[in-house]
Amino acid sequence: MTTLPSPPVRRALVTGASSGIGAATVRRLRAGGWDVLATARRAERLEALAAETGCQWYAADLTSPKETEALVAHVRASGGVRSLVNNAGGAVGADTVEQGRWEDWQAMYDRNVLATLRLTQALLPDLRASGAGDVLVVTSTAAYDTYPGGGGYVAAKHAERVIATTLRQELVGQPVRVIEIAPGMVRTEEFSLNRLGDPEAAARVYQGVAEPLVAEDVAEAIAWTLERPHHVNIDSLVIRPRAQAANHLVARD
Repeated sequence: MTTLPSPPVRRALVTGASSGIGAATVRRLRAGGWDVLATARRAERLEALAAETGCQWYAADLTSPKETEALVAHVRASGGVRSLVNNAGGAVGADTVEQGRWEDWQAMYDRNVLATLRLTQALLPDLRASGAGDVLVVTSTAAYDTYPGGGGYVAAKHAERVIATTLRQELVGQPVRVIEIAPGMVRTEEFSLNRLGDPEAAARVYQGVAEPLVAEDVAEAIAWTLERPHHVNIDSLVIRPRAQAANHLVARD
């Protein structure tokens, strides 16, 4: 009887894993039998997530090249990785283009674009060598259209999406899938609060919306794309709540 090779170990690195979509993705993948290495800046939250789910963790600030290099070294030393989930990012402020602070734009570009680029570049050889690698990028519906007060975040997410769409073309024929997940309105504990800096303003973002998405909805979409047979590439999946027809068009009570 011919012995077939064992399938590659399903091991994923999930960035931005200390809260929101990242933490929910770690939980969903662990529930599905994946080995998961969770990373974010806040070690205490990662430690709690590990105690809850059994994931591994490594604290790193992905806007720092040195900390990113250290994370990559840890990935390799701890068994490698087959799937990279680039989830870390976020928005800063809601100013107009005219009034926007360049420092905020820089921060959003660093967090959403350069962090994704740097880590993806570093781990591509490992993903390719696995024979069944995945680069998954969590962008946003902001990567597809704009809205007043969203210029900086929209610009960053457009750039992040272009990383995915270009990389997919550059890797054609190689054993690496490139997947984009673009969520619309997702109510998490921190995204709008971090963006606006005020709990009342953050609550108004979701005011009157019957059922915005929650982090678990997006995590389920992420897991679904990763768990397709490896010849199936979900190029891009846009996921919104039913109440949202466009970035600026939301049904409210």
